[in-house]
Amino acid sequence: MQLTNRSKQVSNKEMTLAEKMYLPAIAQGLAITIKHFFGKKVTVAYPEVKRYLGPVFRGHHVLKRDEEGRERCTACGLCAVACPAEAISMVAAERKKGEEELYREEKYAAVYEINMLRCIFCGLCEEACPKQAVYLRHDRMVPIFTERDQVIYGKDQLVEKLDDRYVRTNPDVQATPTEPSFSRSAT
Repeated sequence: MQLTNRSKQVSNKEMTLAEKMYLPAIAQGLAITIKHFFGKKVTVAYPEVKRYLGPVFRGHHVLKRDEEGRERCTACGLCAVACPAEAISMVAAERKKGEEELYREEKYAAVYEINMLRCIFCGLCEEACPKQAVYLRHDRMVPIFTERDQVIYGKDQLVEKLDDRYVRTNPDVQATPTEPSFSRSAT
């Protein structure tokens, strides 16, 4: 009875003196080493040259503003609920008269904090946001911190500056449900 068709004939031929001394194996290993020695280098001189991280890299968090410069976040809390590491915390507040140019909706996040020690950069907060307010930048890493109080990012570090708007410019990146260029009615 045969279980598979993948039977292999094994020969018990006597090894030559060169094979006993591993000469063919050593020569083959040296050939591979020499081939890689003269090949293209994959090492990057890091501080001066930075590698492209790719379109699916999830890096620095950013709270987006709309075209008029108002914050998009309405403090609904869906990003905090979706976060498996429980790294996001927020406090909601009501918009007062005269603050219409600052916030889009009646409710806004008075306090929005992300604990970067807990964040696992999964992107679930970005996917859960119905207002397309939370993004994880694909072109910027989170800065290195040296003190423990530097790891909790508040709105001062998260809300995007009007002179440094985040737009995905790579044509290879397809629109995702959290990007403004994505039309929900088109799906």
